[in-house]
Amino acid sequence: MTKTTGQEPLRARRAGRPGSPRRVSGKEPHTPWHLVFAALLLLVLAIPAVLLVVPGFTGPAAAPPAPAPPAWQQAPATIAAPQVLAPLRQSAPVPAPTVVAAQVDPVLKTDGGGTFTGMVQDAFTGQVLFDRGGADGRVPASNLKLLTAVAALRTLGPDRRFTTKVVQGPAAGQVVLVGGGDVLLAAGGSQPEQVMGHAGLATLAARTVQALQAARTTGDITVLVDDSLFTGPALNPNWQSGDVEAGEIAPLYPLALNSARFDPAVTTGPRPQDSAITAAEAFAAQLRAAGAAAGLTVAAGVERSAGASQANPAVLAAVESATVAEQVDLMLQVSDNYLAETMGRLAAVATGRPGSNDGAVAVVADEVRAAGIPADTLKLADVCGLAMGNQVPARLFVDVLRAITTGADTRLRAALDGFPVGGLSGTLDARYGDATTFGGAGLVRAKTGTLNTVLGLSGYVVDADGRLLVFSFIGNGLTPGAAGNKEALDRAATVLAGCGCR
Repeated sequence: MTKTTGQEPLRARRAGRPGSPRRVSGKEPHTPWHLVFAALLLLVLAIPAVLLVVPGFTGPAAAPPAPAPPAWQQAPATIAAPQVLAPLRQSAPVPAPTVVAAQVDPVLKTDGGGTFTGMVQDAFTGQVLFDRGGADGRVPASNLKLLTAVAALRTLGPDRRFTTKVVQGPAAGQVVLVGGGDVLLAAGGSQPEQVMGHAGLATLAARTVQALQAARTTGDITVLVDDSLFTGPALNPNWQSGDVEAGEIAPLYPLALNSARFDPAVTTGPRPQDSAITAAEAFAAQLRAAGAAAGLTVAAGVERSAGASQANPAVLAAVESATVAEQVDLMLQVSDNYLAETMGRLAAVATGRPGSNDGAVAVVADEVRAAGIPADTLKLADVCGLAMGNQVPARLFVDVLRAITTGADTRLRAALDGFPVGGLSGTLDARYGDATTFGGAGLVRAKTGTLNTVLGLSGYVVDADGRLLVFSFIGNGLTPGAAGNKEALDRAATVLAGCGCR
């Protein structure tokens, strides 16, 4: 008797069920075609779904590697050499005078009336490469500021600073604001990174309040101003009234806000006619604001002090200007008449002369001669170039430029940063942009000069062979407003910059 499990009868029953698949003669059962088609369709539909779902479990696919940035955007492997002009070589060939003249003469032409004179020299040797009336006295306009720069750097020194201080007044409750020659004061706080506004009256007022608190000063305070450092007429009688009214210059005092302007950003139009009182009023306002919390009240008005009659007063607070070198550079860059006249008077005081118009004119002329520059025909009526009575030949300017660029007195090198650069900075920023002058853009470095009938351009270039050349071109009797005259000056300087004149 054979023993069976309980599953066998079930398998037997299933085996005998109609429609159940059966193995016949060792062959697999046949699968209908429509089932195969359905399976393939499901597979095709499933693949995109899987591709969408899988990143949710595995994270985003790795991004393809970014292309390498161009070489100029990559961090350097080594420190590159600065991209500047090649070093000057005294062995570079000196241009031939005949070739220089052949190139400069045709472009240095007036537009209308008047004449141009000029001179070009090799900076190292002094060899004259071009001379058209170079010894003739000419009205130089603001080219004259180059002479003032030499005098200031020689007498004051590049690192000198001017102090604006507050001292105890001659009577109780008085403080005296003493002008020390800084005419670039700011009404607000000191800005050490700036030239204009390096010293600020708000900073001076805050320090004054601290000193008054330390001295247990209370009650009413009156502000006096001492502007006795400068003497003589505040306005040079050689200046035309129209220039004064137009704001080309203002009465000179040894302290001023913004180079005697109401707003440092507005360089035309009316100016304060008493910059010392204007600065004192601004200081009083700052002192009033700073002293309110300390129980100090400050009178609204300001008065002039007796100045030098007060002996050795106690100093309460002080602020210092930018250096002479920085101020000279600003003077040359923007051709600041007020700053130039101030520098002349300060140079006069430094040499024991009066801080006056006459003292400024005398010290500038004497310092040019002391620098070894022949100045027998030099005639000065002011030191900013605004007066029509000045007479300076182009030869003298190239001698001054040689002294600044290659001379033995290295103090004068401090002026080099102040030269405007063609097409880029200062009074040359909007020039050297047309087809005949763009070759001088970034290469010509020169001081400009502009009066109604006068134009000047005096500076230096490195020519195509690496030779340093100095030049001065001066136009007098020119047709006012004639557009071609500035272009003539710029074309002449551009010729020198591109000169391989051998």
